[in-house]
Amino acid sequence: MDRNGLAACAALLTGTLVATLIGCSPGGPGQPVPVAATASASPSGEASASAAGKEALVDRDDALAKALKPLLDDDGDARVSVAVAALDGSVDGAAYDGGSAFDTASIVKVDILAALLLRAQDAGRVLTSQERAYATAMIENSDNASATALWEAIGGAEGLDAANLTLGLTGTRAGAGGEWGLTQTTAGDQLTLLRAVFGPDDADSGLSGASRAYVAGLMERTAADQRWGVSAAADSVSACALKNGWLPRSTTGLWDINSVGRVTVGGKPYLVSVLSDGNAAKEAGVALVEGVAKAAVAVLTG
Repeated sequence: MDRNGLAACAALLTGTLVATLIGCSPGGPGQPVPVAATASASPSGEASASAAGKEALVDRDDALAKALKPLLDDDGDARVSVAVAALDGSVDGAAYDGGSAFDTASIVKVDILAALLLRAQDAGRVLTSQERAYATAMIENSDNASATALWEAIGGAEGLDAANLTLGLTGTRAGAGGEWGLTQTTAGDQLTLLRAVFGPDDADSGLSGASRAYVAGLMERTAADQRWGVSAAADSVSACALKNGWLPRSTTGLWDINSVGRVTVGGKPYLVSVLSDGNAAKEAGVALVEGVAKAAVAVLTG
């Protein structure tokens, strides 16, 4: 190749590189370079896959925020957080304000039972008949006296916090002074707990396969009058396993309304956690949580 040919090639390569760096295509200024095309310059292709995955996640978060906008009253006191994921990991999950802390109310009862099962596993024993009776009443009927008994059995706040280290709940802090319903958690942490319960047998959650099946079974048999919340997103009320929490705050008169669980939509399982507070009434909070749950699942299924 003569000197003029070499110069032309160098100019072409330089123009392509500069265009890529400034976000323009060699075809002319203002023409965007697709992320996938830029990332695919990696010989291994790993950069392309990583970039595509991040784009999908960001897009779903944005889609979820847009889907929730009509449901949120800017003039009201209600606040909401949600996280959703496909149990099989076939699509990226989505979250809205997933890192904010909320009171658990009675959804902490799933966490209490998980802590009890971890302690039993460490001791190499099964639950006693009394513990199983408490667990059934606590999850299926949301019995508070049973929750208090098991709270004490796990060592109270210290025991719950220790269990959550094993379970991977990094943003959850047990309620002080025996107030288990005032445990603080995040929607993201609740999704982690749901994965620990409903995940595959080889999931590194600390819970054995038998323990996971036990918790899931109780959540599948929640009392009929408590099968609201995330169940609104399921194909049918029977196609879900869930635990709800509701708590009127004496200082404000406003309600904490939460719902977490596994729902089946189109034959596929999804994990959903919805937390809310500042609701004017229980009914208003339930309607909000159900609307948010349906919108969140629709972002993944749509």
